[in-house]
Amino acid sequence: MKRQALLAAAVVTFLCPAGARAGIVYEVIDLGTLGGPGSAALSINDAGQIVGEAGSHATLFDSTGAGNNIDLGTLGGDNSSAYSINETGQIVGEAKNGQGAWCATLFDPTGAGNNIDLGALVGGDSFARSINDAGQIVGLADGRATLFDPTGAGNNLNLGTLGDGGSGAASINETGQIVGKAGGRATLFDPTGGGNNIDLGTLGGDLSDASSINNAGQIVGWARNSKGYSRATLFDPTGAGNNLDLGPLGGAESEALCINDLGQITGGAENSQGDWRATLFDPTGAGNNIDLNTLIDPASGWTLVSAYDINASGWIVGKGSNPQGEKHAFLLIPEPATVALLGLGALLRKRRIRR
Repeated sequence: MKRQALLAAAVVTFLCPAGARAGIVYEVIDLGTLGGPGSAALSINDAGQIVGEAGSHATLFDSTGAGNNIDLGTLGGDNSSAYSINETGQIVGEAKNGQGAWCATLFDPTGAGNNIDLGALVGGDSFARSINDAGQIVGLADGRATLFDPTGAGNNLNLGTLGDGGSGAASINETGQIVGKAGGRATLFDPTGGGNNIDLGTLGGDLSDASSINNAGQIVGWARNSKGYSRATLFDPTGAGNNLDLGPLGGAESEALCINDLGQITGGAENSQGDWRATLFDPTGAGNNIDLNTLIDPASGWTLVSAYDINASGWIVGKGSNPQGEKHAFLLIPEPATVALLGLGALLRKRRIRR
């Protein structure tokens, strides 16, 4: 199954750019702000709904770029951020309360401010990072990976760690598999809270972190190699350590932030000048990674720095510098030829799975 998914991803990811390098593969849309400085788009669902932060508030972005962005508010404090949106439009992240504490939050998507404090484990700070379509929410509370009670009643589950140090959950898929970091290592968590967590290892170094798991159970993030560099990584989900170094863009370091169900991987990587650029990674590990800046109109004036998420249609969101030099959230929409090839990749994947 893993090999089939990777092959399909290779078809999708590398037929698209290869066939379109002579032209423009993506339209870039400036998602704007809430009137203040700066924004970042952190999550997109398959309906094209986008969330993140603008200024210091969680934001539901207008995907057309017309600027009708919705301030999702806080819990009485001055800061918030939205990290994840599921297919039903539920949004989670964190917000400060009136006492200045960070609280994992289920946001009111209308912006009316009926946000739900998801609580913690023993009363400290908490942060929500991912929500699946069943409404299961994961993140961290009081320094421990946590499965939150979505009602806000506080029946939160401590997912434990790997012996020493803290932990945090970053992503949950539709089957309830949860990944993140524990004790400085990328971890596949026991969703029952029984503590049978799996250390996903590194690339020969000492640290790693898992940022995303798709519905096929493929896991990406970063891991240090024997030279101490952090590299985008496709992890062996068994914990046997057969992890794949996805490489950079000619520089030393990289990080994978998302993997969609087609196996497409986005994130950021250093180029040969040492600058971080939004990246579409080669899932085979052969190193044919693509700087997304090479797939947009060079006259656009954009510099795409990091690609945080990619949906099933290949729409990509992230953060970069717009033509005015402002740090803004962006949306990349594939041109029609790219969409057709995405469909071909999905069809090939389905046929191989049936066999």
